[in-house]
Amino acid sequence: MKKVNPIMIVGGILLIAIIIIPSILVLPFASGKTNSTTGGSAVLEENKDWNKLLEEASMIDVSVYRKEKDEVETIPLEQYIVGVVASEMPVEFDEEALKAQALAARTYVIKQMMSDVQKGILKGADINDTVEHQVYKDEEQLKEQWKGNYEKNIKKIRKAVYETRGQILVYENEPITASYFSMSNGYTENSDDYYSSAFPYLTSVESPWDTEAPKFTVETTIPVHVFESTLGVKIDSKHVGEIVSRTESNRVEKVRIGNKEFTGREIRDKLGLRSTDFIWELAGQNVVITTKGYGHGVGMSQYGANGMAKSGKTFDEIVKHYYQGVEITDATKYIEQYVVKK
Repeated sequence: MKKVNPIMIVGGILLIAIIIIPSILVLPFASGKTNSTTGGSAVLEENKDWNKLLEEASMIDVSVYRKEKDEVETIPLEQYIVGVVASEMPVEFDEEALKAQALAARTYVIKQMMSDVQKGILKGADINDTVEHQVYKDEEQLKEQWKGNYEKNIKKIRKAVYETRGQILVYENEPITASYFSMSNGYTENSDDYYSSAFPYLTSVESPWDTEAPKFTVETTIPVHVFESTLGVKIDSKHVGEIVSRTESNRVEKVRIGNKEFTGREIRDKLGLRSTDFIWELAGQNVVITTKGYGHGVGMSQYGANGMAKSGKTFDEIVKHYYQGVEITDATKYIEQYVVKK
């Protein structure tokens, strides 16, 4: 029988101890670490300084005419987009809808900055903060609006904007006119049925999600004398007037009241209606007008975008549905063109 060397035995035991004991000690901690990594990334996400990240991601500043203050403010691009998304779309909407809105808002301002026509802009600003362009609110205004929900809401908006940072929508390598509105009547409108120009990417598409939106159908009652004086017409005792034609999306194209003819858009603007999809009737001394949807109907429906997001669609799928044939691209070269031009 071969003699076993005691030194070899001791060495073997020590080697096993060196290998096994640290593993035993590490396993509970490793297991804990694995579990905390998932929670850890959530904590890291929660603690990100989105505002700082957005400032760093901004390739350019936007000069915004603040109408109420009658002054121009210079705001880093991505922080400006936060103020627009927070003002133009309900914060309760799905994150993918908010991202789609961020893309549309960023594209809109880049297009506006590159444009030779600076209509309605005062004091040399790139854009104003009203519905004439895009509504923009700063931190103080949003704090007033959201009260105790400010921190939670602003993080949600900033995160959505950051995740689309620097991206815009283009058609044939040019930034698009990224029109958007609140809710459709079930279809968006062809651009040339509302504007004077036709844009190939702003064509009528189905938007069935809007029909479930709150206040999809609204009744507006207008006294006969107000209706007549506002439009400069005289209605007879039996009916308001004739809806002569409708567009492809079933919005009113033309109406005739007495011997005067109006477009649906003129009627909407003059009477302050929610949309151009309307019917009307005479009810005693009142004109009762029922509208469907809210807004001009061209481009992206915001309630439609939210409906798509809730059904599992991503922001790129949303924008490519409402803006036909577009691509998502980096805005750098367009910003560089603006800087050179300026």
